[in-house]
Amino acid sequence: MFDKKVLVAGAGKSGICASEQLLRNGEQVVLFDENPKGTLTEAVILEKLGVDKKPEALTIWLGALTDELLADISCMVISPGIPVDAPFALKVKEAGIPVWSEIELAYTYEKGTVAAITGTNGKTTTTTLVGEIMKAYNDKTFVVGNIGIPYTSLSDQSSADSVTVAEISSFQLETIHTFRPHVSAILNITPDHLNRHYTFENYANCKLDITKNQTKEDYAVMNYDDPETVKRIDKVPATVILFSHKKELESGVIVKDGAVVIRENGKETYVMPLSEFQLLGDHNIENLLAAVAISYYMGADIATIRKVCGAFKGVAHRIEYVRTLNDVNYYNDSKGTNPDAAIKAIQSMVRPTYLIGGGYDKKSTYDEWIESFDGKVKCLLLIGQTAQDIADCARKHGFENIEMMDDLKQVVEYCHTHAQPGDAVLLSPACASWGMFDNYEQRGDMFKEYVNALS
Repeated sequence: MFDKKVLVAGAGKSGICASEQLLRNGEQVVLFDENPKGTLTEAVILEKLGVDKKPEALTIWLGALTDELLADISCMVISPGIPVDAPFALKVKEAGIPVWSEIELAYTYEKGTVAAITGTNGKTTTTTLVGEIMKAYNDKTFVVGNIGIPYTSLSDQSSADSVTVAEISSFQLETIHTFRPHVSAILNITPDHLNRHYTFENYANCKLDITKNQTKEDYAVMNYDDPETVKRIDKVPATVILFSHKKELESGVIVKDGAVVIRENGKETYVMPLSEFQLLGDHNIENLLAAVAISYYMGADIATIRKVCGAFKGVAHRIEYVRTLNDVNYYNDSKGTNPDAAIKAIQSMVRPTYLIGGGYDKKSTYDEWIESFDGKVKCLLLIGQTAQDIADCARKHGFENIEMMDDLKQVVEYCHTHAQPGDAVLLSPACASWGMFDNYEQRGDMFKEYVNALS
């Protein structure tokens, strides 16, 4: 496929899987990492690759790129955690070398039909639900992407009759070229990752790029209730399928008389009553409608869609019930990594709530999040880099019951001591986990560990 070596940037999970796929398919690979912390060695990388001896087709390059190295490179595959304007990435572009995402590389080996899901919030829940529906409909289904399973780990196992359901982030969409899902979905677009994309418009355009290679033979599922998504419909080349839980659209997936209904070509198809769906909150109704639309236009039958949606219990780290102790309910929403996601978690609470927030600074603003407390939040407990900024914002909006904490364990112990029967404790940080934790999963797992250790 490539006439020269492929440079894979980043020796994390994505880069390792991309390298493995290329090596499996007979390509020459240079696995590169600037290794700023000096923690990587060739032995460490070989262990990640699961081999004792370096394959002849693999070069491992730790440190700065050289012009001599780039002279023998046909393409660079960049890991999503690396900014596309990193100095070495700009050097690669200046050398005229194409830059691909791991998603783009994986897609070159894809033989089946692809559904791809993006949006600021709800991606993981929707992708997981669609994945479960499609697995029930077609046992040759792969669920990959930003959900934690690199697309490159599985796409060369695809076949003409297989289905791939992919969660796609804005970082992964920055460097796609031919990636074309049969069904795409944009769940919502609200400000996020502005430290990476700089402006909201740049970020929104990345999300919209999930549709850029589609045609009218493909489908784009879009949220009618989200204003930033709706205003971009005219830019979508695919056939647009709208969903709404607020308005009975003439065409699309809607809520009518307490049930999910598909309207198309002047006909109505009954799917299921909302009472069968087990997840809390309007945002999860949106996720349900999106999943129904995606699965339906991927070919799944209504009976399978209803059965799987009715049995679905959600995903870890998204308003995940942990336990009840002394009539205090504990919830883990570590995946609430931006203010809009955290707003949805607060809106789902039906008890007075001790809210745990703070973390890595993504240049978000917190005013709408604070305003969404709406009398539900009894105490705001803050940790991490953004703690002071959030506290200042809360006080500006008249919220004063704030505790600044050193770490998550201290927060959990404080809540255990102070929360009263009938209260809830919610970890929903509105910030990324980096700095204090490796990722949101680690943060959520530690929260659950601390909560389950309470007596």
